[in-house]
Amino acid sequence: MSDLFEKALLTGLGFLSLSQKKAEEFLAEMKEKYKMSEEEGKAFLEKMQGMAQENRARITEMAETEGKKVIDKLGMVSREEFDLLKKRVEGLESRKKESEPGEPC
Repeated sequence: MSDLFEKALLTGLGFLSLSQKKAEEFLAEMKEKYKMSEEEGKAFLEKMQGMAQENRARITEMAETEGKKVIDKLGMVSREEFDLLKKRVEGLESRKKESEPGEPC
């Protein structure tokens, strides 16, 4: 299930990267057609890059939120929860071994 979310996230990020490349091409075209100055072109490109970064952050946040919803809906635990439970079990096993030296867990 996490592979699906990872693929969706990477697809979204790839799309945004492609969009930035297209924005640069569009910028070159606008400079040529509309005789934009270098400063106007740079300002436009910076604005497009800022929008792309905001979109990446939003997509990442949305993917994480949706992933957590699916995990909760399926009754699964997150990796963090699993690791905490594993440490807790190891601690309990360790304490049991110390209190009963001759008996296996």
